[in-house]
Amino acid sequence: MNIHSPDSNPPDLQTTPAEAHAALFANLVLQQTNMALMFLGKIAGPEGNAPPKDLEAASLFIDTLEMLAQKTRGNLDAHEQEFLQQSLTTLRMYYVEVVSAPPAAGAASAPVLPTPASAAATPTEEESHKRFSKKY
Repeated sequence: MNIHSPDSNPPDLQTTPAEAHAALFANLVLQQTNMALMFLGKIAGPEGNAPPKDLEAASLFIDTLEMLAQKTRGNLDAHEQEFLQQSLTTLRMYYVEVVSAPPAAGAASAPVLPTPASAAATPTEEESHKRFSKKY
């Protein structure tokens, strides 16, 4: 379905339905790729800051592109096929890079502080009871 009537575009900007679909396909691949890159920590998020890495979310976007490649096999022109495959190759390489990277020095777990002797004492019976009582 075409939202705009053919007369709404100036003559030099009119596109054929095939060109419009090719542009929409490229946009879809680009959106999925950018979201995966954002969750891999490779590009900034919408607010300009890098969101925390989320490998599960990145994997979902990569899997979606892999599904798209499988379902459209034989139905894409050479440029579309190459764009999709390049996007997938790049994302797979970045995913492996992020998963294989050692944790950053700043991302290490918080140091374990010694507990004072009074805090290490066993809880009283009242405290123990409070901890396990149910409140609805």
